[in-house]
Amino acid sequence: MISVVLMAYGTPRSREEILPYYTDIRRGRPPTDELLAELTGRYEAIGGLSPLAALTEAQRDAVQRALDAVQPGRFRVTLGLKHAHPMIEEAVADVASAGAEKIVGLVLAPHFSSYSIGQYVGRATTAAEPHGINVIGIDSWATEATFVDFLAADMRSRLAKMPPTTKVLFTAHSLPQRIIDAGDPYPKELRATAVAVAAVLGLREGEEWDIAWQSAGRTPEPWIGPDILDAIDALAASDKPPAGVLVCACGFVADHLEVLFDLDIEAKKHAESRGLVFDRTSCVNDDPTVMAALARRIIEAAG
Repeated sequence: MISVVLMAYGTPRSREEILPYYTDIRRGRPPTDELLAELTGRYEAIGGLSPLAALTEAQRDAVQRALDAVQPGRFRVTLGLKHAHPMIEEAVADVASAGAEKIVGLVLAPHFSSYSIGQYVGRATTAAEPHGINVIGIDSWATEATFVDFLAADMRSRLAKMPPTTKVLFTAHSLPQRIIDAGDPYPKELRATAVAVAAVLGLREGEEWDIAWQSAGRTPEPWIGPDILDAIDALAASDKPPAGVLVCACGFVADHLEVLFDLDIEAKKHAESRGLVFDRTSCVNDDPTVMAALARRIIEAAG
């Protein structure tokens, strides 16, 4: 049996897990009471906790079903998380104890960056090495046809309900500028998705769509931009402002805090305060067509 370690960011499953989760994100430095209260308040604003844990498990189950439909009994899918249990290292230890001969590592994020996907696969590889297990990492699925089609179909239906002059902004999580300056391909990865989706709909770059970034970390160093809020300001202040803005958060494949709060609450309020109609395309979540495409990628990687 081939083990698949499906890797994702992770999220608290209870209020009691928020502090250890936040501490892990901060590399072992506990947050101040003020920072903890702010994060807790953001969770409260979207219903108490993020749905990400349940959605990630649903994605795991959907990938397992898709694999079993094609090659029953050959693959076992295990979750490995970056900032919550089961951690990536725990997942690797689990499959090693079960006798895995090889691991296919797939990150639930479409755009490769050494800072994100590279770190996930690197952690899995390091954990697997003492067990003599080879890890085959799938680096990118930014232009996976079913992923592009999913985004394009949802975008088409939403644009039909938006003002004619609506501008589309493709977004992903920002990264420190130093990572990009070192030659990381992350911006090119996001652009590849944007170009592919826009081509399906016949949208013109600059005039009808552009790229922005969101959810930058609170560190002293610069992060890549423009930030989504700044991009909205620029649209509203332009000579011919659009009547609406449609955000395609294609860097995220499940509903979670950076989508449900940063976009659906914060960015929406920001856009409407500047007279712009706001909407956001759906996240993939456990869409069976996209999950089946990821399963095919896994089968190809396994050989």
